[in-house]
Amino acid sequence: MLKIKLLLVTTLLILSVGCTSNSAKISFDKNTNIDTKNYKTFAWLTTAKIMAPPTDINPVMKVRVDESIEQAFIAKGYQLIDDAEKADFTISYTVGSREEIKVNSYPSTYNTGFGWGSGYYGGRGFYGASMGTDTSVRQYTQGKLAIDVYDVKTHQPVWHGWATKRLSSDDKETPSATINDVVSQVVNQFN
Repeated sequence: MLKIKLLLVTTLLILSVGCTSNSAKISFDKNTNIDTKNYKTFAWLTTAKIMAPPTDINPVMKVRVDESIEQAFIAKGYQLIDDAEKADFTISYTVGSREEIKVNSYPSTYNTGFGWGSGYYGGRGFYGASMGTDTSVRQYTQGKLAIDVYDVKTHQPVWHGWATKRLSSDDKETPSATINDVVSQVVNQFN
């Protein structure tokens, strides 16, 4: 019974790691010369909110990102105000995506187990045949979001947080959930 439980737990762990392999990669950079501990209010850096919009930006998606970023900072306890000159810090963001191609090439014997196929023994095989290769090509969309924070008093950049994520069909079908999740992860790195 103990072995079955151990096998079940191991299987669940492997599945959970496999399911999170498409998670966003989050990182940030901080200007350590500026103290952010007393920040209470924020505003958008510009009325456009987005720093440099891509030419093909979806306006509905832009509104979702605007609102998600506002809500993420509010959830951290900051108050959104209209006048950028009276705020403690201002925010802006950039978004983008690009099509990526991933090519994998393996010896044909790679998929047959331990390499005991026709390509074994240095590519000559038992009868001198050369080893073939199996090649797979996958195309996917890589999305990126970057959020910037600027100190109002010094007019200096304070913080730059970003996320990259391989967008799945589920992400494209439920974009609001994906946006909220990624924005929340990025903004949670700010302190």
